[in-house]
Amino acid sequence: MHQPTRVAIVLGTRPELVKLTDLIRLLGPAAHLVHTGQHYDEALSGRFLDELGLPEPTFLTGVGGQPRAVQISAALAQLDELFTAEPPAAVVVQGDTNAALSGALAANARGIPLLHVEAGLRSHDRAMPEEHNRVLIDRIADVLCAATPENRANLLAEGIDEARIAVTGNTVVEAVRNQLPAQPERTALLARHGLTADSYLLATIHRPENTDSPAALSAILTELAALAEELPVLLPLHPRTRARIEAAELTPLLAPLSVTAPLGYSEFLALARHSALLVSDSGGIQEECTVLGRPLVVVRRSTERPEAMAEFADLVPPGPEIGRAARRRLASGAAGLARLAALPSPFGDGLASDRIVGLLARLTTPAQPVAA
Repeated sequence: MHQPTRVAIVLGTRPELVKLTDLIRLLGPAAHLVHTGQHYDEALSGRFLDELGLPEPTFLTGVGGQPRAVQISAALAQLDELFTAEPPAAVVVQGDTNAALSGALAANARGIPLLHVEAGLRSHDRAMPEEHNRVLIDRIADVLCAATPENRANLLAEGIDEARIAVTGNTVVEAVRNQLPAQPERTALLARHGLTADSYLLATIHRPENTDSPAALSAILTELAALAEELPVLLPLHPRTRARIEAAELTPLLAPLSVTAPLGYSEFLALARHSALLVSDSGGIQEECTVLGRPLVVVRRSTERPEAMAEFADLVPPGPEIGRAARRRLASGAAGLARLAALPSPFGDGLASDRIVGLLARLTTPAQPVAA
């Protein structure tokens, strides 16, 4: 297969690092990783770069911790300078972050071919900044890699040219399969945390709609604390979430929970794989649970991943419905876990990254003149 020339991969958050790892490895020296610093800190993104074995990125400055408009404008200015000095053959962005939108706009401004990984997701919730980001990226991308037929249908319904769309599957499938530790490592990890397989709950909370509202945050922690009376609840706590809990004076609600620092990706997958139930507001976990075969309660107002809701997940708002949905899932016991484990993931077969490399090769191959 023809390998494309230098490709800029623009990202700024941990989920993007995870989902693009296999693509970056397949591209090898052709990949130029550009990290906007949207969520950069050494304990989180730096650790992920090391853990995933990724090359040292080009880092932008002055982006992390800024308001959305400042993040996008600061990253856009630096990307434009970078792409002017060293024009890539193509630009790849993933998902719906401010970093992805910045990369897309910078590519468009310089006439550089743009490929959007995970195109076509729609929550139809205009209150979500991510919804605006993903719609804008899809309008200007040259190649739209839809993870599922449903994502493709969303794009077609918006009038996007069918020739620009390819259903590739979601790169999360290969990310989970490749990063999930082997069974002996998982067994040792459970022992270190004092956990028994299929007998604990794993939770994460980080979305602004939940953490910036003291009422929502209190409702979520109250439900987790009540569930902790029935089985251990492990809560890896993001620094931002911890700060919000402390500011809202909700720290006493953490007492019944097993609170840890943020986990590395492989460690998180191992703990998720053996949990009786996941409770989270994460978009990525909605996909990962389908590969791991575990049930999930999604604590959000809306979701852009309805494919997970059919079998693996339940969408609930903060409040008592968390506990009710959790107990319904837990009541299915070992039989319920076995049923989910036997189902295929709706997000593909684990070959998405290979397909995307093929699309990039065609995108970056100069058109051959027609012979006279």
